[in-house]
Formats: sequence, C-alpha cells, structure tokens
Amino acid sequence: MLAAAKLFANQGYHGTSTRQIARLAEVSELTLFRHFSDKESLFWSTLSQHFAAMDFHEDLLEKMEHCAPPEVVLPRILELFADTVNYRPELIGLAAVAFLEMHPKGEAFIEERLSPALTAISQYLERCIKEGKIRTLDPATMTAALTMTALTYEGISRLIDKQKPLINRMVRNRVHAQFWLDMLAPERVSPQISDASTGKQNLN
Repeated sequence: MLAAAKLFANQGYHGTSTRQIARLAEVSELTLFRHFSDKESLFWSTLSQHFAAMDFHEDLLEKMEHCAPPEVVLPRILELFADTVNYRPELIGLAAVAFLEMHPKGEAFIEERLSPALTAISQYLERCIKEGKIRTLDPATMTAALTMTALTYEGISRLIDKQKPLINRMVRNRVHAQFWLDMLAPERVSPQISDASTGKQNLN
C-alpha cells in the first residue's frame, strides 16, 4: 500500500498500473493479487489507511464532548492534522484522485471518513462559544479554516520566507496553535497552551 500510495498520488488512478505498483513494492503481480482482488480494492484500502491517521483518539473526543479549554483541545487537533500530512504526504494527492477520478464513490468515501471528525470539531467550537471560551464566530467557517490551515501550514510557511531557518515540528505546531488561540480568544489577553498531562502552562 505504501508503493500504491506514492504512485496513485503522483500519477493518478488511471495512470497507474498494478505492474508498476508491484515493481515499486518489489513483489510480483501475483503476490499483489493474493492480497487485493483488483486495483480498485487496493486503491480504497490505501486511501482508507491514510485517512485512519486522522481519526480522533477517544480521550480527545471526550475532552471535546466535555468542552475542555481550547488551549488544551485546539493544539491537539491541529497537531493531529499536521502530523498526518507530514507522515503521510500522499494523503492530499490520494484524496484529489478520489474526487477527480473515482466520482461519485470517491466523494462519498471521503465524506464518510471526514464528516465525523469535522462535525465533532464544529460542535466543540459551538459549545465553546456558548460558554464564552472563544469569540462568537460561525463554527462551520472556523472548522473549515482550522482544517485547511492545519493541512497546508508547513508547506505554505516554507514558501513565504525561504531565508528563514526552519524550526522543528514541535515548535512550529505550538506557534500555529498559539496563533489560533490568539485569534479566537474572547479577550485581548489570550490563554497560553496548557500541558494537558501536567496541567501546567507552557509559555512561548
């Protein structure tokens, strides 16, 4: 599936053959078809594996359900999305291929996998608004903005200032999370990101 992900993301579904996948994976096509009935089943299995990295853990869902402070929840959401893109760089390409070449099944598949997470974020933000923890803004718009910036933040940052030294991923995630906390804070003085495991505050 790793070989399939690279080829599907770069060449598209119709532009990739099972022979190419088998060659890149250093196995025979016969071996490939012992695991997958056909190319399409391999594609959906590969896409499903990549999207699984974006599934929320139960402890995070529980914190969202009980409206834990944004300085605890938002950094974890942003980090999850950012790490998914960093460690599974083919995800965006695979999603695009599903939309463009596998319509309408691709659209339905991605909606099924993404909708629960995005709905959970939107509902969490709505609860935070009602409790006065963040600014009164449209939850759906905030969810879309948070998701898209999390998925593209690192790549766009590199394009903005190529002369600026790269900072490590942990610091970059904290800077991004603090930006959103500052933007959504109901008061001028914004909260600092809390260490959920110790309850202490981490200051920039």
